[in-house]
Amino acid sequence: MNAHGSGRILRLHGRAVRLHHRLGSWGPLIGGFVALAMVFCLGVLGYMQVEGWSFFDSLYQVVITLSTVGFQEVYPLTRDGRILTMLLIVSGVGTFAYLVGTFTQVLVEGRLQQFLGRRRMQKIIDSLSDHVIICGFGRIGAVVAREILAENVAAVIVENNPEVIRALDEQGIPYVQGDATADETLLAAGLMRAKTLVAALTQEAANVYVTLTARQLNPTVRIVARADAQGHTQRLERAGADQVLVPHLYGGVRMAQSVLRPTVTSFLELAGRGGAIDLQMEELQLTEQSEIANQNLIDAALRPRFNLIVIAIKKAGGEMIFNPQPQAVLEAGDTMILVGSRENLDSLQEIL
Repeated sequence: MNAHGSGRILRLHGRAVRLHHRLGSWGPLIGGFVALAMVFCLGVLGYMQVEGWSFFDSLYQVVITLSTVGFQEVYPLTRDGRILTMLLIVSGVGTFAYLVGTFTQVLVEGRLQQFLGRRRMQKIIDSLSDHVIICGFGRIGAVVAREILAENVAAVIVENNPEVIRALDEQGIPYVQGDATADETLLAAGLMRAKTLVAALTQEAANVYVTLTARQLNPTVRIVARADAQGHTQRLERAGADQVLVPHLYGGVRMAQSVLRPTVTSFLELAGRGGAIDLQMEELQLTEQSEIANQNLIDAALRPRFNLIVIAIKKAGGEMIFNPQPQAVLEAGDTMILVGSRENLDSLQEIL
């Protein structure tokens, strides 16, 4: 065999492997239905050619033969017609028995239940909007998901590890099983409707690829990516990440601050995570319909009305104003960083 023939065989083998991987456990069942359809079609064509019958008569003969109901033939069969009928019965009954066995195996192994469960999960994901997609449920991704879900923010996990998938299924957390770097996986997770994507995969190269893919598919989604080292943040930013974090560096800084400024660190943790004291640090954005838009802080009266402290204002253009003066004007698109109780923050958000 020459090199051209060998290459063709390898390509065909590769296509077969990819098809088997895509169909998964449903491959034998689909193959059985395809084989039964082929037997059906060949039987109709056979009677039309061998016996010279019309399409409808041939179709009726195939149906009564494969269903083994025992009805009389449409017309008396010739010797060749009887041979065709015997072949049709053997192949049809054998294919049907294979289908029954395969379907029984699917039921016993729970594949049908898993398939229906995935469909229900996909319907839940399709109903979400402005949610967070978390790619990777490892040590970092699990913490990110826990914190986000604790704030009652909708999140979808993208993971490919079967053990992690089982754990997510038991916890009732929405997930998509697949490769996070694949377009169809991100789209199945609702990328076009998502507000934020977190690339928290173990391998940094995969995070770069996820960031590139997500940015191309949805230019408006906010992307937060994980890097392994401080010097690698630029490549993720060039790929389209809005913010890049180095987990071990961030953890080291927090530990150092706990040593140098323990009270400040405790306050930030209390405001960021909540605790025994009803205190929360939150960011809220003003819309054009807000009743306090185009008012200064004095007229907005956030402190008297809601008992909230405005720490900073991030203008729509990106400028950050710390400890804003009472004369500072609140405009549509501005983001306020406030500290106060959860109830008061919710009350303010209703008028924004």
